[in-house]
Amino acid sequence: MLFSSLTFLFVFLPITLLLYYLSPKNWKNGILLILSILFFSWGGVSYTFLFLGSILLNFFFAKQINRTKKTRRNWLIAGVVSNVTLLFIFKYLVFFIGNINLLFLNLGASEMPLSELKIILPLGISFYTFHQMSMLWDIYRREDKIVLKLSECALYVAFFPQLIAGPIVRYKDIINQIKYRSESWALFTQGAERFIIGLAKKVIIANTMASLADEIFSFNPEELSASAVWVGTIAYTLQIYFDFSGYSDMAIGLAKMFGFRLLENFDLPYTARSIQEFWRRWHISLSTWFRDYVYIPLGGNRSGRAKTYFNLCLVFVLTGFWHGATWSFVFWGVFHGFFLIIERIGLAKLLAKYSLIGWIYTVTVVMIGWIFFRIENFSTALDFIQQLFANDVPELVNISYFVNTENILILLIGIGLAAPTWLSWNTSLFEKFKNMIGKLTLMRQTILLSLFIYAVMLINANSYNPFIYFKF
Repeated sequence: MLFSSLTFLFVFLPITLLLYYLSPKNWKNGILLILSILFFSWGGVSYTFLFLGSILLNFFFAKQINRTKKTRRNWLIAGVVSNVTLLFIFKYLVFFIGNINLLFLNLGASEMPLSELKIILPLGISFYTFHQMSMLWDIYRREDKIVLKLSECALYVAFFPQLIAGPIVRYKDIINQIKYRSESWALFTQGAERFIIGLAKKVIIANTMASLADEIFSFNPEELSASAVWVGTIAYTLQIYFDFSGYSDMAIGLAKMFGFRLLENFDLPYTARSIQEFWRRWHISLSTWFRDYVYIPLGGNRSGRAKTYFNLCLVFVLTGFWHGATWSFVFWGVFHGFFLIIERIGLAKLLAKYSLIGWIYTVTVVMIGWIFFRIENFSTALDFIQQLFANDVPELVNISYFVNTENILILLIGIGLAAPTWLSWNTSLFEKFKNMIGKLTLMRQTILLSLFIYAVMLINANSYNPFIYFKF
């Protein structure tokens, strides 16, 4: 069930809010848990049993880790291995079988040694698996024993705002909110406003950019002019940002409506002036998860340059692979890891001196990386990148074939909102404008209501409405 669907907006969410706020305090977590499982089941009942079984198995591991210090490390390893195995079977097994078969065929084998499998990727498995490994790690790192309840651990994993596509919430950051939280009208209205902003980002900007990017990338690269490929790349760059940050805004807003405070997941990543800064601003919950649960346990930057660079490369190979079982995703991770290493070697000092050059470099690297992210066929991705820097031949399909008044306007709005480098020219003026709007409650509410109505109109018109991160 999409947050940007009429079923969610006018059926599931109103019923959930009604039941939640009419129920006694000691029922609220139970109501949220039941409805969160129903929300998950909407995407496919067949994998709901896998999801529930995963919750029960991880609760068992959590109990064992919490019970005794002598064997807790062994139970942690068993729990992590179990989660990684589950993720491997459902997300990566088909990929490895296909590559092993291809290797044997290339070596001259007459037939494929392994039978091909058809495994449907369970909804949200990458996210809820990482949530549960976070829970096991956080319990392991505590010095004192805690009271573990199945209902609370299950709600931590299943809470519907962050269940399908994040943000990845740490167990230690939210367990006390599950146990002791208070709702308020102020928090509810903040959440509702944040949800509407996220919905508008998703439906108005991301969907429009998705349609434009899909149309351009449906052509063979040699058929397109360089300017057309650049427009397609910029459109996808905006699509993925407004798609995922919009979803995160909606998730954070929904959580506030139920009294929860989730951490931010995006901080204007396209304003970054280095790839290091980009990853401090992009998908913050994922990058900090890999930092705290992989990079630092591996030794981080404490064991010399060579080990640091190895750790960085491994983390970004895993980051790419986490997104999907294709070599393009792996290369996308390696691509970012390479630039992080050369920045550590010395490029970062140079970029710090020339902020405009740093911004142009960062945005260019990120956009080229997004081509590998979008196009699963590696050689085709290379062809598109080559076409970016080809001569702009008028006879090829150019940008005039794709653009119209609407998507030009949305493209410009998206660029202005995603990369507002102009704010540094007159920050004080912008702050005054924000403060003025903040004080004019009626104006702000009118704008938000208008955005909501327009977004609903677009949804009702059967506009293109995918979520990129649902496939991860």
